[in-house]
Amino acid sequence: MLLDERENAELLSTYLASVFTQKESSAQPGDNRINDVMRELHPKVGKEVVREHLATLNNFKSPGPDELHPRVLKEPADVTSEPLPTIFENSWRTADCSAVFKGLQPIFQEQGMTETIHNWEDHGYLATYISKNGSFANLRIYPHGLVLVDVQSCNNLSGGDVEQLLNKIEKRMKELCHRNIKRVKRLPAIVRGDAIDKYWPTADGRLVEYDIDEVVYDEESAYQNIKILHSKQFGNILILSGDVNLAESDLAYTQAIMGSGKEDYTDKEVLILGGGDGGILYEIVKLKPKMVTMVEIDQMVIDGCRKYMRKTCGDVLDNLKGECYQVLIEDCIPVLKRYAKEERMFDYVINDLTAVPISTSPEEDSTWEFLRMILDLSMKVLKPDGKYFTQGNCVNLTEALTLYEEQLGRLYCPVAFSKEVVCVPSYMELWVFYTIWKKRTDV
Repeated sequence: MLLDERENAELLSTYLASVFTQKESSAQPGDNRINDVMRELHPKVGKEVVREHLATLNNFKSPGPDELHPRVLKEPADVTSEPLPTIFENSWRTADCSAVFKGLQPIFQEQGMTETIHNWEDHGYLATYISKNGSFANLRIYPHGLVLVDVQSCNNLSGGDVEQLLNKIEKRMKELCHRNIKRVKRLPAIVRGDAIDKYWPTADGRLVEYDIDEVVYDEESAYQNIKILHSKQFGNILILSGDVNLAESDLAYTQAIMGSGKEDYTDKEVLILGGGDGGILYEIVKLKPKMVTMVEIDQMVIDGCRKYMRKTCGDVLDNLKGECYQVLIEDCIPVLKRYAKEERMFDYVINDLTAVPISTSPEEDSTWEFLRMILDLSMKVLKPDGKYFTQGNCVNLTEALTLYEEQLGRLYCPVAFSKEVVCVPSYMELWVFYTIWKKRTDV
């Protein structure tokens, strides 16, 4: 139905009065006529338009309801024409924002929720709705058009109840905005405080929800927290102090840190630093090396993996000594120093201790010092034609990886390196692996 200008003006005036006085009126924000009128009448006010209107003011007229004399507005028009368009636009948006807010109110009231409302000039609305059972919702409406709805509950609302509530809100928003909504995005519910923690961060800071359904092992050692969680997709996952370390699905990691199948380990001397999950040791033993020495500081990691990560380590951790391997429960630094002093040399050194630090300030980070020490000592026990394998970090952490590569140029001997990018299933990100070798020096 078309309205003449008088009816438009009366309807809009009644509505705006209800917005700023909080009085009920026959013109409700949900009334489609209100939305039509507001969209049709929303003027685009620029600096030139304001200046033209101010220029027409009569200096000899009395002050208006705002008690400002026309001359006060007219003479500094060049100055006042700058902020007035912004003030007008913000005022209009506030009214439009209020229409959305009032249109959504009945949905929460139907749930028996009590509300607390905050209104900031130029910054929209925040309403908090609290139910008697302790669940609550936050409704945040921004003047630029963004509407956020967060629903929180402690075992009171089922997923279906939340979905029904969100469906009502979405439907009402489409009615209020005449289906002129550019985008609607619903995020899955985040379950906090549950007995099983499903959320773990990636190396580059993204939060990943895993399909964890069981806590298999959870112990605190002298060095770190050790968890083994079961994932429907990845099998058992070893998590050390909050970092996803290795899953039973992650053979790609083990193969990459061994040289991706390009190396011949037959009758070779191999040193593994870390590797308490047993994966590297298990795979190398299959290749008939002369001797593999694994140095792992944390006995509890070995104990947990021996029992719950057998798809990764097989039976290799059942005994700390075998025909072609030995496992030392020691700190690798003293062991490396001892081997260097004894001039014991290895064909391969595999560093499975830690990823390249995310920090890009090595002078302030002891982890970088630790890595440089490991690199120097490893080069001292590596044969001239030997190779050193290690993990880097997530491919997105380019600054940290570049800094690591710079450290390689500061070792006691010149080295060269290559790198490979591999998809490790449980990491849910691409991972960088390094191969490092000594440069030949001609005398």
